[in-house]
Amino acid sequence: MQLETFDTVILGAGAAGLMCAIHAAARGGRVLVVDHAKAPGEKIRISGGGRCNFTNIGTSAKNFISNNPHFSKSALGRYTPHDFIALVEKHGIAWHEKTLGQLFCDTSAKQVVAMLLEEMNQVKCELRLRTTLESIERDMSGFTVTLGGDGAAKIRCRHFVVACGGKSIPKMGATGLGYQIAEQFGLAVSETRPALVPLTFGEGVLAGFRDIAGVAASARVSCGKTAFEEALLFTHRGLSGPAILQISSYWRERQPIRIAFLPGNDVSASLASAKRENGRRAISTVLSDILPKRLALHLAETHGWTGPIGEASDRKLAAIAATLQDWEVFPIGSEGYRTAEVTLGGVDTDGLNSRTMAAKAVEGLYFIGEVVDVTGWLGGYNFQWAWSSGWAAGTAISERAG
Repeated sequence: MQLETFDTVILGAGAAGLMCAIHAAARGGRVLVVDHAKAPGEKIRISGGGRCNFTNIGTSAKNFISNNPHFSKSALGRYTPHDFIALVEKHGIAWHEKTLGQLFCDTSAKQVVAMLLEEMNQVKCELRLRTTLESIERDMSGFTVTLGGDGAAKIRCRHFVVACGGKSIPKMGATGLGYQIAEQFGLAVSETRPALVPLTFGEGVLAGFRDIAGVAASARVSCGKTAFEEALLFTHRGLSGPAILQISSYWRERQPIRIAFLPGNDVSASLASAKRENGRRAISTVLSDILPKRLALHLAETHGWTGPIGEASDRKLAAIAATLQDWEVFPIGSEGYRTAEVTLGGVDTDGLNSRTMAAKAVEGLYFIGEVVDVTGWLGGYNFQWAWSSGWAAGTAISERAG
């Protein structure tokens, strides 16, 4: 097998890896990106319902979970959402802002993939798909990388970047390879678990949820001291929707979550007003005015809230309001990596340089994106971490090459 030489080999043709390649080759360095997938940027392509929630204009370190909450500050502060927006606009990609600072393509996520590939082509990066990493070894002068598959080769490189993501969505080829490489070179890996994932419940709770599967409602969902106020969705398997996905990153086994429907509303006052105005209306009917009808009827039946609202005591109305705004449920698990949007945990940041993403103890080795113990909230934050960490590593590599 002929020996090839590159300045940099990047494992993973996702958001972080493609961004890193663009900047690593900026000063003429020879860069190769390899991925076992048949197409680059597959998570970009499917994200945001096919329109890619490519960043969030409110991004800061507080939107991320990590054993070191300060680690992400350097990369995020030096390559910001506005920098990525400028790149998107340079390529004429129309975009719009949804709620909570989330930015989406107007047309298709494929435009973002095409943009990154065009940028790579301009700096003459090479991309090899359907290519696997067979082995990686290091000596005093760099790395020897053995590749299999369509791009089979033996390669010498000065820099090796791990950008192959975490374990989430294995049907798209996700594995724990990045963590194995970290451990091979002596880097610690913090506990990993599915994040931004629907929660599941025992049969006793599920029996009720199935009656209202498909119903969405505005809610504040909390676990401990952390709370998110967005929509939740009842499913045949449990609970999903943005508020649930958010809290799943903080939830742990045997912990309850608390649900407050109609957050910010004075439900007690609404019920008291309904009692005064038309006491003959059924409680379930009154609840249907302020909640999705199927949810209102389900809750009324489950809790025995029957009869005209005018016959309900003030104490009963207060109890109804309390139930609606402080409902405690105990998940038994999550849907796992199969549907998780990201992986929580990863390569321990204590072993990485926050400015360059380089391993402190292994010269020339870098870890970027989801494989690192930096996990964002739902809403474009994880893509911004991919852009920022990829930029940080790529720029550092380019500066060394220059």
